[in-house]
Amino acid sequence: MKYLLEGKESERLFFRKVDPSDFDIWLAFHESPLTHIHWNEHRESPRRQCELWFEKQRHRYENDLGGMNSLIEKTSGKLIGYCGLLVQEVDETTELEIGYSLLPEYWNRGYASEAAIFCRNQAFENDWWGSVISIIALTNIPSQKVAMKNGMHLEKTTKYKDNAVYIFRIKKKEWQDLSTHPAES
Repeated sequence: MKYLLEGKESERLFFRKVDPSDFDIWLAFHESPLTHIHWNEHRESPRRQCELWFEKQRHRYENDLGGMNSLIEKTSGKLIGYCGLLVQEVDETTELEIGYSLLPEYWNRGYASEAAIFCRNQAFENDWWGSVISIIALTNIPSQKVAMKNGMHLEKTTKYKDNAVYIFRIKKKEWQDLSTHPAES
């Protein structure tokens, strides 16, 4: 499956395919009010939201649309969240997005930046796309900071799935001009 990073690792994280056994751990993400404050959408029950999320990942895997990777903290062996390369349609253009979501107890530890930088490097080192984006809610300052640490710049404001969002982007040439490429937090 193209764009998946199964079996790869960064300094503190192992990447693997999403597994149904992750469900109960990831349900906590959907139960937390902190994880939904930036995104406007019809809310199902947390259990149904989690089921839909897993169905979406399976659909992505089966249709070569990328997908999220489970992020396993090396020191504890625990699932801390997901990050991946996702084929998306934005303003009628097909893009490759770096998406990331972490369980709240792992926020502010540099994991999202580490995983996002690793995904960016994989996308460019494998010549999968000429640029990568992140789609971020206007109010989500922490995710905007992750995008900037990933070398991205704010390209535009648009609508995505009925949400006002920023599109952050880095082009391969900009990445090549960076002084270092390793996943740094």
